Amino acid sequence: MNLIEDLRHILRQFRLEEEYPEILEAQELTGGHINNTYRIEARGAAASRRYVLQLINTYVFRRPVELMENIVSVTGYIRRRLAAGDGQCTLTVYPTLDGTWLYTDAEGGCWRCYNCVDNAYSLQTAASVEEARRAGKAFGDFLRMLDGYPIAWLHETIPDFHNTAKRYENLEAAIAKDVVGRRAEVEAEIAFARARKGDCAKLLELAAAGQFPLRVTHNDTKINNVLFDCDSHEAVCVVDLDTVMPGLALYDYGDSLRSLGNTGAEDERDLGKVDFSMPLFRAYTQGYLEAAGAALTPAELRWLPFSVKLMTFECGMRFLTDYLSGDVYFQIRRPDDNLARCRTQFRLVERIEQRLGEMEDFVRQ
Repeated sequence: MNLIEDLRHILRQFRLEEEYPEILEAQELTGGHINNTYRIEARGAAASRRYVLQLINTYVFRRPVELMENIVSVTGYIRRRLAAGDGQCTLTVYPTLDGTWLYTDAEGGCWRCYNCVDNAYSLQTAASVEEARRAGKAFGDFLRMLDGYPIAWLHETIPDFHNTAKRYENLEAAIAKDVVGRRAEVEAEIAFARARKGDCAKLLELAAAGQFPLRVTHNDTKINNVLFDCDSHEAVCVVDLDTVMPGLALYDYGDSLRSLGNTGAEDERDLGKVDFSMPLFRAYTQGYLEAAGAALTPAELRWLPFSVKLMTFECGMRFLTDYLSGDVYFQIRRPDDNLARCRTQFRLVERIEQRLGEMEDFVRQ
């Protein structure tokens, strides 16, 4: 079978608005690092609709059933909030013909199907402070709409996902194994990570002491996981919910600014282009606190700036660990992609460290 025939067969395994749809167009979306994603335009008996089919990377997401239970539960909770006129829209997850949330193909691949949000677009970066503010408000709304969600309902589908101390241990293990012989070329990056080992457990220790509440967290809060309305340009939906798990609000806030505040590309080879944008930081923080500030505790507010540094450092360690391990987690297109990503994150950490006092002053104000 060719790709269109394969996708047609898979699409027909889900309960959609239109039965037995014929595919008019299929486009692979290549912006992500993890899953294989296809946007499908299909025509049924009465109408044409667009869907998103995804083949889940089960090396990364080893508990796909629990992952889908999280997504269905969280989107259902948000939908009930929406019924009361509160906040953005959310994704629709279509069940399979047998009533489950995943279709398993002949090769064992796990597929799921979402609606495609119409009249919407995504951004890879924030080109203006207004775009940054809207992104901050989107993720602030996401936290606020899930305030009160029973955490016991959620599975931890990737244990220790934002356990930065554990991420450091994984890096040291990869250094020791050096399975593909790359250690010699990354001694400077290893030294950088070891110099900041003391930062890794700070948020975990405060959480264990009861300083931070456990919340529903998105855990991949890049701006390209927000959809914006083509007419109003306001945020309409937060997407890519694979890593929704129990966690700290600081993880989502810090990781979002790690990505959005970077003036270079994620895999920037020219590190002179990498800086941390204070205007975007201020705009994002304003939008985030406008939406979620009333739900955050004083301790959470205090540690917001540090979380930006920590999440940037953690991400850099993850890229370095994957590079030393032979690029088994993140998708790459060039052999040194993960090394370039690591170096970008570590340069960004340096820039954040230089501005941390200014960031703390802004949040206090």
